[in-house]
Amino acid sequence: MRAHGMASNVAAGDVTPAVLAIGRPDFPEVLIETLRRQADVGHCMVFALSRAGAAHCLLDAGNIPIGAELGAAYAGQFHESDPNRDAMFEGEGGASIMLPAFAPRMYGVRYRKIFFQDSGIVDKCATAIWVDDTCFYVNFYRIAAQGRFNDAQRERLRAIAPAIGASVARHFQRSATPDQSLATLFATRAPLADLTPREREVCRRILEGFSSEAISQALGISVHSTLTYRKRAYGRLGISSQSELFAIVLRLLAGPSGLN
Repeated sequence: MRAHGMASNVAAGDVTPAVLAIGRPDFPEVLIETLRRQADVGHCMVFALSRAGAAHCLLDAGNIPIGAELGAAYAGQFHESDPNRDAMFEGEGGASIMLPAFAPRMYGVRYRKIFFQDSGIVDKCATAIWVDDTCFYVNFYRIAAQGRFNDAQRERLRAIAPAIGASVARHFQRSATPDQSLATLFATRAPLADLTPREREVCRRILEGFSSEAISQALGISVHSTLTYRKRAYGRLGISSQSELFAIVLRLLAGPSGLN
């Protein structure tokens, strides 16, 4: 019996570039490109909110020319009047929060003018995740030239939101390289930690994009041995494909202890 369903497999393969960019300088660019491919997101902004009341703009990437100004304005004062604030602050630590669908009437007149009318934003979806005392608030926008998200795009964002939120939180929470992050998962989190040392090495390199030949060269073993270790690892994990391996990693990243 396989550990994960088809929906998880699809999501895993689709957001893999953003997951593997954690800790890299190009994370913002990879993230927005991933979001564009999945749901034609025009712009993404990430804020860090603390229970003590502080707010910071961590990421501003995409097609809104005044994005930096909007980020500063939100962090400076408008986070206090965000209609999503109550839903975020009622959320439990480590659990992904999918916030209510956008409706202009939710916002005050001044908020609407600055953040939607002046910027050209016509739609947004948002997710959030708490790590200790920090809420990572991830916003996905579309501008007038794109029109609003359609139902399929909204559903796609809901499907990938836990993995995207967890990836954003991990990227900004620590400066570990993707290789170090994967090493930690394989060393400490079941079912990956249940593999033999050699099976872990092979699977880690599969996740990093190595071919079977490259894995063999890096580990000093034959291609036949590499394929054997892969087969054994997949058997232990109850999977049969690379996409299912990615799904396990994304599930661990999105879990409540995956960011520790």
